[in-house]
Amino acid sequence: WFTSLLHARAVIRAWTQEYNEERPKKKLGGLTPAAYAKTLAAKAATINPGL
Repeated sequence: WFTSLLHARAVIRAWTQEYNEERPKKKLGGLTPAAYAKTLAAKAATINPGL
């Protein structure tokens, strides 16, 4: 249970950060979602450098 809206936002923000930046996923080759997104962005930049 959350004690206030501010408390809920803080807890959800912390959980989202942990999920995306600290917890590796098997489906993403052992990378975190944030690290996987960075690799995709790097690949896209090399495939379409002029776009």
